[in-house]
Amino acid sequence: MYKENRNSDILCITNRKLCREDFITRMRKIAAAHPAAVVVREKELLEKEYMELAEKILNICREQETVCILHSFPEAALELGCDSLHLPLPVLMKMEPGKRQSFRVLGASCHSVEDAVLAEKLGCTYITAGHIFDTDCKKGLPGRGLDFLKNVCAGVSVPVYAIGGISPANISKVREAGAAGACVMSGLMVCEDPEDYLQEFKRQE
Repeated sequence: MYKENRNSDILCITNRKLCREDFITRMRKIAAAHPAAVVVREKELLEKEYMELAEKILNICREQETVCILHSFPEAALELGCDSLHLPLPVLMKMEPGKRQSFRVLGASCHSVEDAVLAEKLGCTYITAGHIFDTDCKKGLPGRGLDFLKNVCAGVSVPVYAIGGISPANISKVREAGAAGACVMSGLMVCEDPEDYLQEFKRQE
């Protein structure tokens, strides 16, 4: 994933509830803008509902040659022929080793250095670490900060993507902390033009 697209180090995390336009229309625009990958989160959906939505987004991403990472449902990903999956760490821990090896790209959400080390041992090819900055998505919970991010990046050899309150204004600090890139959700769901917005991150390099 992180080697396939050198033009962006931003993972788009989907949240259809934040969209100000039709969600599929927004996903077409995002996929065409070529983030490092699209992570189809939507984790409150039941598996059947998730699978129906994920199939649409997966097809859009395939048309645009944008990496698509499914979330939460390994069986759905396998049935849809998707070899890229992101899981909460507790779910990853329960997955059989053979099934983990079915995925070329495997990520997990980590909230400590210990989480990150465990995720790498379980075969993750990347991890997300957060939340880094204060964010409306985690109201009342202070961000873990850049020192936390530095420690996670130093503790593992796989790429680390920061999550939580990341914007063009602070992406440079995230990169300086050692992160391979960052996850962006609300910004890409509500911005006027996803391609322009991703370029804002690029301009901070």
